[in-house]
Amino acid sequence: MTQHRFSDSQTFFSLRGLLILLLTAAIPSYVVAEPSPSAVSAFNSYIGAVESRLAQQHRAQNTCLAPLSSVAQSEARLRRGELIVEQLTPASGAVPSGAMLHHWRGTAFAAGAKAADFERLMKDFNAYPRHFAPQVIQAKVLAQQGDRLQAVMRVRQRHVITVVMDTVYDVTFARLDAHRGYSLSRSTRVSEIDEPGASGERALDSSHEHGFLWRLNTYWSYEERDGGLYMQIESVSLTRSIPTGLGWAIGPFVESVPRESLEFTLRATCNALRR
Repeated sequence: MTQHRFSDSQTFFSLRGLLILLLTAAIPSYVVAEPSPSAVSAFNSYIGAVESRLAQQHRAQNTCLAPLSSVAQSEARLRRGELIVEQLTPASGAVPSGAMLHHWRGTAFAAGAKAADFERLMKDFNAYPRHFAPQVIQAKVLAQQGDRLQAVMRVRQRHVITVVMDTVYDVTFARLDAHRGYSLSRSTRVSEIDEPGASGERALDSSHEHGFLWRLNTYWSYEERDGGLYMQIESVSLTRSIPTGLGWAIGPFVESVPRESLEFTLRATCNALRR
């Protein structure tokens, strides 16, 4: 009997090919239209509670950041360059079946950075592809009125499969005082892009999208003290739920990307401020 030996790379690509085949086979049951009205209502209700809590948090006199467990120890870790990432996703049942809600918070410290540095960085959308590559491919402001603006970003997410999306956001920046501020970014449109960069590039309509991302809101809070800038970001996203029987295949993408994206954004922001 002939024995076949496979290298690690051959095994990886064999598994990757199998995964893609399974995903392709699952497309008819996985393709969905827009999220259900009940899923959107649940997401909006959850967002309302998050924004109410953030508004109260920003009115606090001592700090505009959400408290961390063991504050003194946590801030020492942050000043050593660590990121502190917490999952805030509620227990199942927060959204109806067919949808998933993801809520993550990350906190970091950039030594020597100032609040004004952070504001310049975050408002310069044209420079996002430079600071946040390879996730952000394109970014531009569509309209602006004072500290309120509408912007569009093309982002790429890779986790075995690669997904490219164009997302339109309504963004508000606000200063609390000379050393503290926050921003709110709410998605108003998310489009999955087919064949990005090719002559046949197109935005998939709702009957052909795969529900990798339906909504994404991002909230920044920042405070200048201790010789640098403390930054905290919260992301709340709504995605399609994982099809029955494909949790092992699609689960890592749907569940890992929200955390990985938040960590990447936070680390890239720190790096940009240090440059």
